[in-house]
Amino acid sequence: MREFPPVTTEDALEAIYGSPGEASVLKVADRITAEYRALLEASPFFALATSGPEGLDCSPRGELGGAFRILDDKTLVIPDRRGNNRIDSLRNIVRDNRVALLFLIPGSHTTIRLNGTAIVTVDEDLLASFERDGKAPRSAVVVTVNEVYTQCGRAVLRAKLWDPAHHVEPQAVPTAGDVLKAQSKGDFDSKTYDKEWAGRAARTMW
Repeated sequence: MREFPPVTTEDALEAIYGSPGEASVLKVADRITAEYRALLEASPFFALATSGPEGLDCSPRGELGGAFRILDDKTLVIPDRRGNNRIDSLRNIVRDNRVALLFLIPGSHTTIRLNGTAIVTVDEDLLASFERDGKAPRSAVVVTVNEVYTQCGRAVLRAKLWDPAHHVEPQAVPTAGDVLKAQSKGDFDSKTYDKEWAGRAARTMW
């Protein structure tokens, strides 16, 4: 594999990029302001980044109208809905409480970055407040906000993320079953797995 010369100092980086513009610094808040609250509450989807002894992890979180709840200007809560039980993010948080979140707003070029610390809790009253279809999450992540700020929309614009003309046809990419079959060297029953996925997801959504 070709080796690339690394940039190894902050001074070298700053020589390449210069200083950030006024708006890039001014937009950073140490709490959830009214404007940031409105932006966050418009987002049904975000990625949660965590760090642990084995390395980094980034997982998707999404739910229309309930992927998280803002408790106050320094605190938001994320219900841990049903998933694959790997609990990579939760394992990391109980060992290293630093977290970073990136929120997307469908149809908007604006994304929101939030950095802070977190705990995992099984407080019964809190979990009950997130009940859906008679099922409460098994745990929740409580995030204390250190900083929150918008990210310019160039990445979304360059990706044409919300332009239907550039949406990928599902048939054009491998399915989850295809990946599992390849990983098992052909032993996994990918057709049955993919065929049953929709029903399985509906039964285990919450």
